[in-house]
Amino acid sequence: MTVMVLLSQRCCQSASRRENGPVNRTNDGSGTPLGVNLLALRSHNTALVLDLLRTAGAAGISRLELAERTGLTPQAVSKITARLREDGLAAEAGRRASTGGKPRTVLRLVPEAGHAVGVHLDRDEVRAVLVDLDGTVVDRRGGPLDLGAGAEAVLARVAGMVEELRAPGRPAGAGRSPLGVGVALPGPLDHGRGVLHRVTGFPAWDGFPLRDALARRLGVPVVVDKDTNAAALGLAAGGEGGSFAYLHLGTGLGAGLVIGGSVHRGPRTGAGEFGHQVVQLDGPRCGCGDRGCVEALCLAAVGRGETGEAARVLGVGAANLVGLLDIDRVLLGGRTVEGEPEVFLRGVRAVLDARARRTGDAAVPVRVVGGEVAEGAAQLVLAPVFGRGDG
Repeated sequence: MTVMVLLSQRCCQSASRRENGPVNRTNDGSGTPLGVNLLALRSHNTALVLDLLRTAGAAGISRLELAERTGLTPQAVSKITARLREDGLAAEAGRRASTGGKPRTVLRLVPEAGHAVGVHLDRDEVRAVLVDLDGTVVDRRGGPLDLGAGAEAVLARVAGMVEELRAPGRPAGAGRSPLGVGVALPGPLDHGRGVLHRVTGFPAWDGFPLRDALARRLGVPVVVDKDTNAAALGLAAGGEGGSFAYLHLGTGLGAGLVIGGSVHRGPRTGAGEFGHQVVQLDGPRCGCGDRGCVEALCLAAVGRGETGEAARVLGVGAANLVGLLDIDRVLLGGRTVEGEPEVFLRGVRAVLDARARRTGDAAVPVRVVGGEVAEGAAQLVLAPVFGRGDG
C-alpha cells in the first residue's frame, strides 16, 4: 500500500507542507518497496506510539501499556499498531504474562525498516552517515571539501556521497531510499526555508536555496540546519536532558541551544551565533565583518599555538551565555576541542568557576562530548517521525 506522508505542524512544529512537502513510499518498478520515504505519521498519535516503541527497545511494549501511556483508547492503539505492522515498522517481540487472562503480545520497533542520512558540510571537509530508526550508524563516508568551490561542485559531492550510502549491497537495508537527508553546515541560515545566508567566510552562498536544490537532485526530502543545532539535537535525542549549550569549536565557533529539552532557534531561526558576540571592541577583524568576536579571538589564539588562551576566551563567552540563559550545563565539542580536550575543559571550567564565586551561584558543569555533527543531522529527519518537534 502506498503511504502518503506529510509532516504537519501539529506533529512537528517546525515542519509544514511548505517546508517539506508530501513524500511517498517509492518502488523500483519491480513491485519491491524500496522503503518508506517518510514514516506513516498520519497523526500525532501515531508518532506517540512510534516513540514509545522506540524507547521500549528490543524488550517491546504491549498494546495495553501503549494505551495507558498515550491516553489513547485500546481500539485506537490497535488500529495504529496494525498499520505500523503492515508497513513493516513494528513487529512482535514475544508474549508477556498478564494478571488474569491470556498473555499479552508485546511489540517492538523494527529499526532497519527505515534509514536517514545525515551530512555535515564543513568549510574544508564533508562527512555523511546512514542511520537506522534507532539512530544507530550503519555506514559512513567522509573526505575533503572546499565549501568555496561553488554550489554545483558541493551539491555533486554531497549527492555522490548519499548515493554511495544508499547503493545496493550496503549494510542491512541501506539499499532502500532514505526517509530523508539532514544537512548541517555553518550558519547563518534560514532553517524554515532551507536557504543559506552569508555563511561566515563564504558570502557567495548568500540566498542559495540549498534544501530545494539538493532535494531536486536526490529525490528525497531534505532538511537544512546549522551544524551546532544539529549537534545539539543529536545530544538531546541521545538522552542529554534539561537546558544546555553545546559550544562547537572547529573551523568556526557556534552554539546549539537546548532549552527545556527542545532546540532553540528563535523566530528567524538565527539563534546560536555565539561566536560573533563581541568581547573586545578594538579586537582583530572577524570574518563576519565585526571586530573582537569570540570566534576571531579563539581561532587567532589556536593559530598561534596558544590553546590555553583560546580556552580562556571560550570560557568568557560561555560565562556570558550562562548569565544570560541560566542553563544547566555547558558541553564542548568540535575538531579543535577534540585536539586538546583537557586544555579546553580546564580553561572553560576555570572561567565558569570564577563566575560562580563572584555571583554566589553553584558552578555550572562543563564537559567535553563526542559524537558527530552528521549524526545530529540525521536526527533532523528522525525527530519529527517520533513526535519530537525539533527537525
